[in-house]
Amino acid sequence: MTYSIDTTKTVDKVVSKWKKSNPVLFKKFGEILHELADHPRTGTGHPEPLKGGHSITYSRHITAHNRIIYDIHDDTVTVLVLEVEGHYNDK
Repeated sequence: MTYSIDTTKTVDKVVSKWKKSNPVLFKKFGEILHELADHPRTGTGHPEPLKGGHSITYSRHITAHNRIIYDIHDDTVTVLVLEVEGHYNDK
């Protein structure tokens, strides 16, 4: 089963910035995004459910500073990427 990937406008804006200013980070994000479509709960970046995320909100590390925060909706077979820049509140 392949999940469809949706992103927020904030994520689109950050990824667009990465595409221009940090192509290595942009490429790594793209690789993880493809992995999310196939298996959102396992894989690269140490995926883990977030506390208080009602077992649908997960995070994966892109780099030591950046991570992807996303919700997995099994009923609609969708992954919604909520945030990609920074780690916790250190933006």
